[in-house]
Order: sequence, then C-alpha cells, then structure tokens
Amino acid sequence: MEIIVCIKQVPDTTEVKIDPATNTLIRQGVPSIVNPYDKYALEAALQLKAKHGGQVTVISMGPPQAQEALKECIAMGADRAVLLSDRSFGGADTLATSYTLAAGIRKLGRFDLILCGKQAIDGDTAQVGPELAEQLEIPLISHVAKIDLEGEQVTVEREQEESYAVINAALPLVVTVTKAAYKPRLPNMKGIMRAKRTEIPIYTMADLDVDEQKLGLKGSPTQVRHIFAPKQRVQGQMIHADSPQQAAAKLVEKLMESKII
Repeated sequence: MEIIVCIKQVPDTTEVKIDPATNTLIRQGVPSIVNPYDKYALEAALQLKAKHGGQVTVISMGPPQAQEALKECIAMGADRAVLLSDRSFGGADTLATSYTLAAGIRKLGRFDLILCGKQAIDGDTAQVGPELAEQLEIPLISHVAKIDLEGEQVTVEREQEESYAVINAALPLVVTVTKAAYKPRLPNMKGIMRAKRTEIPIYTMADLDVDEQKLGLKGSPTQVRHIFAPKQRVQGQMIHADSPQQAAAKLVEKLMESKII
C-alpha cells in the first residue's frame, strides 16, 4: 500500500500579516506550522499503514523552510518526504498548486491512496484536493471522517450536515480528511531523532515534467485584487436593570436613540 499525504506549511493564524502592496501573506519572520487538517490526514495514513502495511510519503510545495514541516511529519511516523520548491512555483493559486503537486506525485511513481486535509487554514478554499484528483484523473471523496480498506476497496464515512454517508470506492483515490476520527499523535524521541537525520529531497521545475506556463503566477487564473483586515468592532454596552421588563425598555430606548428602530 503506497499512501501519499499532501502537506502544507502555513502561517500561525494568530500571526497572519498582509502586505498591502502585493496583497499576499507576509511569511518572512512569521511562525509557521503544519496545516492542522493535513495532520489529521497524516494520522489517517499512519493508522492505515499500521493495519495494512505499506509506506507513507509526505509531499509539499513551498519554500525551502517547508522542510521543517516535512521533518515534523517524519517525526510523527511518515516513511519519507519530498519538497517541491522552485521560484517558478511562487504565487500559485489552487489550480497551479494542484498542477505542480500532481507532477510531483507522478515523479514519485506508483501510489494507491492520496490523502489531503479538507482545507488549509490560511486560504480556506478546500480546492486543492479536488483539483489534484482532476489533474491525476482519479476519483475523489471529500470531507471524510473515517477510512477503512479491504483489498483494493475503500469504505469511507463522509461528513454531511446532520449525518454521515457511507461510500465505497476503488483505488486509486484522492480523499480529503476532516478531524472527526483522527487525533494526530505526538512525535516520540525515536521519530524526532530519525527526522533530524533525514535529508529531504527537493524537486525543482527541472526535475518535473511540467509546462512552465502552468506554474506559479503564470499558471494562476485567480488574482487577488484587494485584501484587508475588517475594522475592529466598537465595544458593546451592558444594560443594567432591576427586571427583564426594565432591561427591555432601556434597550428599545437606546435602539430608538441610535435610529436603529
């Protein structure tokens, strides 16, 4: 069983800053973490490996510093890791990102199952997993809470608004994972030491069979025109009264003063 998990290194959401000139995230000097949903996908992969055997490979597209995120995944139990990193990959939207990831996965060779987090916490688009399946021309099941394998067949529980849908599918397959049944494990000392010794191979554009016009900004039809932080809300006011009736009367009076009603 060859399982590939797509990983993204994202800014810590408490530290996100936007460059007003370029409308892009400022990553320099900002703490980075492994996208939490991708950790759920990795945990799912590790549990499947423990039950059925095989190999878990993590892959990411990003700057050289993303090697640290991949090493964290190695420490958790992944067998190997690959980073796709090249200046030509920079500025990619979800379409260009999925195109590049698909090329990297083809470079890796055989695979049975590809797992992604349901979305990244920086962009929140939930588009890369589905677009990756399209690029590789294989089926997709999204928002999956639990995965079981039986030979070449996969049975998943897919989250819906108030229920779960049980779906059967054949391999190969792309699955995007939620956090429902998978609590990421903590790295142990053996895993941490192995990660420190691991050299992460880096694939550049020259290593992949790609069309340069479909990479990075050139291959990104989605362009951000403007981005801004919402204005901070004015602090509300507490209404004090001896009874609910008096509180309601004071509230109506203030709403009328403010010409809300």
